Amino acid sequence: MKRTIGAGALAFSLCIATVAWAAPPKNFDARVAKIASEVGVPGISVAIVENGKVTLAKGYGVRRLDDPAARVDSDTLFQIGSVSKAFTAAALARLVDSGKVGWDDKVIDHIPYFQMYDSWVTREMTVRDLFVHNSGLGLGAGDLMLFPQTTRSREDVVRSLRYIKPATSFRSGYAYDNVLYVVAGQLIEEVSGKSWERFVKEDLLVPGGMLTATSSRDDRRHADNRAWPHGRRDGPMVGMGTQVTLDDSGKAEFDPDITGVGAPAGGIAISANDMARWLSIQLAHGGLPGGGRLFSEDASREMWTPRIHVPIGRYPEPVSAVTPQFDSYAMGWMERDYRGHKLIMHTGAVFGAQSILVLIPEKNIGFSIMINCEDGEAAYGLAYELLDHYLGQPYYNWGAAWQQFVRERDQKAVAFLKSQTETPAVAGAGPSRSLQTYAGAFKDAWYGPVTVKHAGGKLAMDFTMTPGMTGELTPWRYDTFRVTWRNPSIEPAYVTFAFDAEGKVDRISMRPVSPLADFSFDYQDLDLRPAPAASGGQ
Repeated sequence: MKRTIGAGALAFSLCIATVAWAAPPKNFDARVAKIASEVGVPGISVAIVENGKVTLAKGYGVRRLDDPAARVDSDTLFQIGSVSKAFTAAALARLVDSGKVGWDDKVIDHIPYFQMYDSWVTREMTVRDLFVHNSGLGLGAGDLMLFPQTTRSREDVVRSLRYIKPATSFRSGYAYDNVLYVVAGQLIEEVSGKSWERFVKEDLLVPGGMLTATSSRDDRRHADNRAWPHGRRDGPMVGMGTQVTLDDSGKAEFDPDITGVGAPAGGIAISANDMARWLSIQLAHGGLPGGGRLFSEDASREMWTPRIHVPIGRYPEPVSAVTPQFDSYAMGWMERDYRGHKLIMHTGAVFGAQSILVLIPEKNIGFSIMINCEDGEAAYGLAYELLDHYLGQPYYNWGAAWQQFVRERDQKAVAFLKSQTETPAVAGAGPSRSLQTYAGAFKDAWYGPVTVKHAGGKLAMDFTMTPGMTGELTPWRYDTFRVTWRNPSIEPAYVTFAFDAEGKVDRISMRPVSPLADFSFDYQDLDLRPAPAASGGQ
């Protein structure tokens, strides 16, 4: 889905602070410009709120690289990816407050066709469980039903869950997912009678005073003042190379937009002005600026309460200080300590955009950084510099630190890829059979149909329910091929064929080529088998 630093990267390193300022650093605009220039970020949107007061809501740079006159301002819409999860949780909270649903209700009480792989889990899964990544599904399980695009409906995704085998037992551990937020979006529709898009717009954004924010992909696409996505696609791996504008107008052949069916997990687009409003509402535990409430204090407490421990990984220098003492997930929010300071936050990324939202409850401060590209080191650098400022820390060049971290990480990944492609040839290491033998129609229980066709002496693979996910299979080693998709935003994969005693394809397994491939390309979860009574595709 994108080249990310990782959901755990924003585990901010802070010391005990005694001073907080009501305004951002005096040189903040210059720091934004410097980091944007160093990294190559087209546009940035920043919102800062303290004690209910908006101290900054501002745009920097351009909405799209190929139009220098299209400047970002405080009303420019940016995609925020998984920061949207808190909006889906808040939308559900509105229904809880109205008595139409309860956090402890069983999901099947509201979606009768909902079914997990294990029947006991089906019976026991509650509405709350949809939000906290403890279902037993593996990391990113089922994401290929959502990303990068799909012809499925949201209901179809829910019905396909029953075929995804769990990685662990129910509620025993943490593994980040998107697909259960899609279930939450479908639950909102089942309970309210409105689609997730309509309910979030009419019953959350508008009552909350976020009047330009949108939950609709089409509304965002047609907005005049919106940031276009950008990415790097011509380097040694996705996320490296030349920064270019990505066409997500819906008309392009390789539209990178993934905020349709998967929107409850990452489909909000919002401006700095409206993000400042959202920050204020969150810090006020659901209270609206000027009076009234968007959701109850009880609902706020539910959404902020940690539900499951997140395993902690230590970061290397020069960003080692980001490692937390504890890390947990609430409902659409991450919560972790930072040398005595509690942070409520989330990161987000979709094709061509990244975002960070951070709340410091004890200081009554919140801020967000949104960028219209995939270079998360820029957003992290700015976020850490703001945290040091508001928590009274000495200046540290977090922009340079994160750039060094990403540069060294990418260098290691490129070296690994090079070692794979430059492995000395082995006699007889090519395909063991004629290419026609590999062709056929296949199906994975949860993803659906995939075809391998032979024509003109070449093999091609087609994920038929994912537009643009077609590509040539080139021999790599023995019965493993490499597929590079026609859509350059989709991570290349290794495709391995296994044969039965009669010499026919028995199954196909896959794995990403890049060691930094986004987890949403969950190729490893696929178990492609020959489809009954299907043609050979030759």
